[in-house]
Amino acid sequence: MEDAGATRFNFPPVKMLACRLKECKKRAGSVSSFWLEDPSGDVLEVGTVWMQGRILEVQTVRGTTLRLTDDTHTFTVCGAEQVPKGKPCLEPGKYVMVMGVVTSCSPEPVLRAVKITDLSQNPLHQRLWTYEVEDLHKNMNYTKT
Repeated sequence: MEDAGATRFNFPPVKMLACRLKECKKRAGSVSSFWLEDPSGDVLEVGTVWMQGRILEVQTVRGTTLRLTDDTHTFTVCGAEQVPKGKPCLEPGKYVMVMGVVTSCSPEPVLRAVKITDLSQNPLHQRLWTYEVEDLHKNMNYTKT
């Protein structure tokens, strides 16, 4: 029997910059579906995302909440205490990959963590992230409306 609060992963996580996620709109009548519109009006469903950023703050009141930046905007990750993390990485200054379910996009993106991985050991991850995501979105197939 499937847990009512469980997340369904129908699509792979979308690599996303915080500034773009902030532009997403909630789909009317949907519990956890957001849409990103490209300039032509085509849309991309954004429910689960892959983001990377530097941890700015760790709060441990009622669970672990992280505040991060990817240098385009800040974003918040909730439920970090409940996911596999590999080696300890929940501290300010660490550069991490976060896979999470989008719970809000505005005024600041908020994710519920599914996976967190420390990428701090290789500075190329941070330097190339913006280029990688921008290139992906230029070549991604948005749904015709």
